[in-house]
Amino acid sequence: MRKFLVAAVGGTLAGAVMTTQVAAPLLAQEAQKSSVYEQLDLFGDIFERIRSQYVEPVDEGKLIQAAINGMLTSLDPHSSYLPADDFKDMQVQTRGEFGGLGIEVTQEKGFIKVVSPMDGTPADKAGIHAGDFITHVDGESVLGLTLDEAVDKMRGPVGSEIVVTVAREGVDEPFDVSIIRDTIKLTAVRGRLEGKTVVLRITTFNDQTYPNLETELKKAVDEAGGIDKINGFVVDLRNNPGGLLTQAIKVSDAFLDKGEIVSTRGRNPQDSERFNAEPGDLAQNKPMVVLINGGSASASEIVTGALQDHHRAIVVGTKSFGKGSVQTVIPLRGDGAMRLTTARYYTPSGRSIQALGISPDIVVEQPKTPPAPADDKADSAATRDRSEADLRGAISNDSMTDDEKRVLQDEQKKAEEAAKLREEDYQLAYAIDILKGLSAIASSE
Repeated sequence: MRKFLVAAVGGTLAGAVMTTQVAAPLLAQEAQKSSVYEQLDLFGDIFERIRSQYVEPVDEGKLIQAAINGMLTSLDPHSSYLPADDFKDMQVQTRGEFGGLGIEVTQEKGFIKVVSPMDGTPADKAGIHAGDFITHVDGESVLGLTLDEAVDKMRGPVGSEIVVTVAREGVDEPFDVSIIRDTIKLTAVRGRLEGKTVVLRITTFNDQTYPNLETELKKAVDEAGGIDKINGFVVDLRNNPGGLLTQAIKVSDAFLDKGEIVSTRGRNPQDSERFNAEPGDLAQNKPMVVLINGGSASASEIVTGALQDHHRAIVVGTKSFGKGSVQTVIPLRGDGAMRLTTARYYTPSGRSIQALGISPDIVVEQPKTPPAPADDKADSAATRDRSEADLRGAISNDSMTDDEKRVLQDEQKKAEEAAKLREEDYQLAYAIDILKGLSAIASSE
């Protein structure tokens, strides 16, 4: 009898435990729902108090928009609400033409940080640098403003003037920069020949990037006389703030024959995606160098990471910006939209570069100050480096034909041009020198 009672008590206790295990999560869910509803009621109470008691009449629509934007911007620097006008502006920007200053910005420590100025834009011409902090716009502090509010202050009619106050590392005091707003027409890719090297400068990733890349690459190769005349390619992604993920994938695929380009991983495993390269290499397996710096972000880092992980290119420059998240633009009622961070992206080797950036294979700093102009006295015939040919009565070289002398003179001229490029753009000159070296090794094998 005792055994039965013990067993019965044991069964009752087990049943009680099972009931508790099932009921506890349900109770927690109900409590959480109740808490959310209480918070929504609190929001409604505050909204009504502001609407009825604020010292001045308020625009109810703007009040709601500000609340929505506050909710989104509290998540991370890249999530935000886009009212109808801003959403239209963003769609225009991805097509490559818009009005403004020509800078990509983010928010850091309450101030507006310049990710990068875009080539040839008013901000670029005015001397704005990647890494600059904008502290005031037309004398008004941006501290306390959301990123979108600060950007709104920098917008204005084409031809109008704006004065931004800039704090720059290495400069003791903030200083003012006057900029004239203009229509920004971005040429996504510019190609040119530097000796036997094709330089492809990619400024942004919009709808035109891959078509521009194809066109500019072919034009430069044709100018050189064919792919056999080319020693390699430099893809210049410095100060490229990024843009469309689809274009980053296409540009990476342009130089890869196979393998993963990038993967994105969201909150739910089923939302993860992998993007792979298809056969075909526009550069026909010629050596490549990718140039990056602190203004290279987002889509630029996707391309760099893919080419670096597949050992398709040598990465030269300084550490990139470190934006490793993906934003989805979700249209909303009322013609607005929200920009929501929905995933992180990973390079083919599985690296997340969020907040870390991509480290170059070869770190090369760009000199902060240009070389001092040549002193006329120092460059005089009496003080410059002298050679055998400068000596009076030096014996001439009769072992070379006139054609050989012309070839030598051409090579010397090219060397002088390369030296000049080092003064204008040291990082680019360094990249071209790498390709020259690789070409020389390949030709000697």
